[in-house]
Amino acid sequence: MNNSQTAYTASNPYHINNLREHVMKQLSALLESQTRTRNFAASITTLVKRVHAESLEGIEQALSRIDDSVTADVLQQSMTACQNLDIALNSLVDERRRQWHKNGKYLKQVIDEFNETTSFLASILVEKELLERQSQVLENIIFSHEKVSQWKEFVQEILTGFHAIFPFNFFFIAFAEEHGLSLYFYYLGDYSDPAKQEVRQCLSKDMLRQLNLPQDAPLDIEEFHIPGLPQKNVTIDDIKMITVPVPNQTYGLAGLLGVAFASVDALSIQEQAIIRSLLSVMVMVVGSSKVLSRTLSELEYYSIHDPLTGIHNRRYFNDMLDYEIARSERHQHEFSVLLLDLDDFKDINDSYGHLLGDEVLKKIAESITTHMRKGDIATRMGGDEFAIILPETPLSGAKTAAESIRAHLHGLTFATPIGKPFHVSTSIGITCYPKDAQTVQELMTGVDVALYRAKNRGKNDVCEFDAATHSTESVRTSRSLAEDLRTALSEDRIIPFFQPIVDCHTGEIFAYESVARMIEPNGNTIAASQFIETIEKYGLGRNLDRAIVSKVIEANKIAMLAQGKPKRLFINLSAQEIQGRGILGFAEELCGQLGVPPSSIVFEILERDAISDMSHMSKFLTNLRKKGFAFALDDFGSGYNSFHYLRELHFEYVKIDGAFVRNILNSRIDRALVRNLSNLCQELDILTIGEFVESQEIFDLLGEMGVNYGQGFHIGVPQSSLGNGNMKTTDSYRY
Repeated sequence: MNNSQTAYTASNPYHINNLREHVMKQLSALLESQTRTRNFAASITTLVKRVHAESLEGIEQALSRIDDSVTADVLQQSMTACQNLDIALNSLVDERRRQWHKNGKYLKQVIDEFNETTSFLASILVEKELLERQSQVLENIIFSHEKVSQWKEFVQEILTGFHAIFPFNFFFIAFAEEHGLSLYFYYLGDYSDPAKQEVRQCLSKDMLRQLNLPQDAPLDIEEFHIPGLPQKNVTIDDIKMITVPVPNQTYGLAGLLGVAFASVDALSIQEQAIIRSLLSVMVMVVGSSKVLSRTLSELEYYSIHDPLTGIHNRRYFNDMLDYEIARSERHQHEFSVLLLDLDDFKDINDSYGHLLGDEVLKKIAESITTHMRKGDIATRMGGDEFAIILPETPLSGAKTAAESIRAHLHGLTFATPIGKPFHVSTSIGITCYPKDAQTVQELMTGVDVALYRAKNRGKNDVCEFDAATHSTESVRTSRSLAEDLRTALSEDRIIPFFQPIVDCHTGEIFAYESVARMIEPNGNTIAASQFIETIEKYGLGRNLDRAIVSKVIEANKIAMLAQGKPKRLFINLSAQEIQGRGILGFAEELCGQLGVPPSSIVFEILERDAISDMSHMSKFLTNLRKKGFAFALDDFGSGYNSFHYLRELHFEYVKIDGAFVRNILNSRIDRALVRNLSNLCQELDILTIGEFVESQEIFDLLGEMGVNYGQGFHIGVPQSSLGNGNMKTTDSYRY
């Protein structure tokens, strides 16, 4: 291969064109040579045929004049041979003509195909210089947090580099927005107002047409100017636009519809191809930048704001509390913290659904913020708990503000899904810096104690932290125990122990009461009395109820398999279950799954909790009996109106308060009270259980009084399995 041939093999469109011209000349010369040869052969053939015809004519004339037969035969044979030669020559000439025609047609086809192939190659091959220019544009596209957060300026920076390599006059970006279409116009340099107006009217319509968008769509146009030399006398008709749409809007590019590159400069096919590929990249860059910018803005917003209510969140509260402590220390100011908790808010979610609960929270947050001074900081700490920082506010001002907020929130009216109005009350705790505490942890501990005190005083109240009666250390211990309890619940380390309940007349075990125990990681067992208050304080009652109910019913199933029949088991419930939180349905479903009869389960609730909500209690008892369960009223006699609600409600069992039972040997009043309670229950067909049986004498006296059953440490201590405890193997109590 010589040098000129080697040059033609380079991957360069101009070299391809040169190769095409060179080969086309060679093929055309070959075709021309073939044509000349064919014409020359035709002339020779014509001459031969003419001379041959004249020769035959002369032979025929000679034959007509010769009398010699021998000579005549020879001439006749010669004439016949000449005639045969004419026939052969004609056949040869016809075949050559056919071959020449075929070859000429094939050569023309080769020429056409070669011309088409080389033209195609020239159109798709890109010069190295163009590829380098493309790379320079792409190298300028570097994402960073700062650039993405200011995506419009980022796009303008990219286009500046784009123009330096591929000059253009205008660049357009189209977005679909809620209100219509948004067009971003980028101008290179300064244009007159009439020129801009023409761009808006003509090129924008041209872009919409190329993107297959409605021409009459409302447009919101935003213009940007990229620094450059002033443009003079740019005619819109000379502008050539290259448009790249986003197909089918399947990429989630923040509503991006397409981009367009407009230039008066003539562009080669290869340049158009490179620019089109760069515009495809720009589609992804612009769309992704806008999406990332929006996402970053949302992340920054929600890092310090609550997504439901829109007010600040716990993280922002902690930062501002740190700041306020430092500021107040520096300027010798006081400030106060309010902690608000909506009373019984879980009942709203359980009764009316979380959607309505969310609406309540949003309205509460809005009301809190509109009821504060400028500079006060309101936050949602989570769930139904809110906190407010009151800068430069002493305790007296904080109490006034808290009471005002409490009254305002209590006055708000909400509506159930069926339109029934209801109200929400709020308990508020107050702590003050530096009087009550000097650190974030101590302030939050103190305000939490104050809030809990407001709850204990009947809710819908405002209480301040009293450092004299509440040490922060004890509160920290309470919080630590709450976290331990949450962990124990999640790890199934809170389990039921079983204490026997014995028939006072036969000595047989009648039932078992399940009492909660927490098993520590080191194996130690913690009695419920040491953590039940924390369970109630931190809203873990529902979790505890479900854990114990599940394990008790499973234990009964094991007893059924071992002994052929179920045990009668008493299960304590928290007061909140009266509101209908689903524990009965949960227990019914579990009994059905395990084949445990509901009649073997007795739920018990403290008297003070049962009588605090008589309407819900009545519904609870009705639902409980429909499902086949029984009910026991715990600590009977401790309430001030016990006899009154015995008339309103019916119970299968009442457990006489152990505070009376333990003193019946020494106190005439307690002895009379227990006897009268027993007689009353007998008249009402309610079975009685005496608690705190601590001696044989107490047990015997309960039987004499007519009390049906006894329970206490003298009879049996709680054990981890059914049928053990301090009981005989006969499963009865001997006295």
